[in-house]
Amino acid sequence: MKQYYDLRAPYYDDWYLGRGRHIGTRDEQAWRAELASLVELIRALPPMRTLDVACGTGFLTRRLAGDVVGLDASPAMLEQARRQAPNAELFLGDALALPFADDAFDRVFTGHFYGHLDVEERRTFLGEARRVAPELLVVDAAVRPNHDQEEIQHRLLDDGSEWPILKRYFTPDALAEELGGGDPLFAGDWFVVVRA
Repeated sequence: MKQYYDLRAPYYDDWYLGRGRHIGTRDEQAWRAELASLVELIRALPPMRTLDVACGTGFLTRRLAGDVVGLDASPAMLEQARRQAPNAELFLGDALALPFADDAFDRVFTGHFYGHLDVEERRTFLGEARRVAPELLVVDAAVRPNHDQEEIQHRLLDDGSEWPILKRYFTPDALAEELGGGDPLFAGDWFVVVRA
């Protein structure tokens, strides 16, 4: 999956911003309003020493307050994040083997990563997140009427290559239960947020 995100990095934020392949694929006015609400929620989080796992381009990372560290397995994503989140300290690394000491952070944050993990990867990630921080905040995709809750998507990139990607969609309560308990903070048509 790292290679897929390396290739997608230069235009990944087109998804957030409704550009490129994403033009006309959703109700843009409703999407922009919900995205603005999500961003406001993230900005309003108490400042903490936060690790953003799979930080990608830094689109959400830059909204986090406090001492923020971003980690991603894709060098191309980190290159984008350096421009978008210049105040974050960025690391190349594996989300399933976090290169940080126990209790190094107050919070682990992750956006649109957890929903790509298979069962074993989920167990590993949750163990690693709990090892490095007492709080986990997960932003992911809400259950959508035109998608199965778990599916293999065949995503086409601008270079013509096609990539099979595991994608899961959540209700806030189901995500909270899967995380071992937690508080749903956001329940939208496209996004859910749970703090565990």
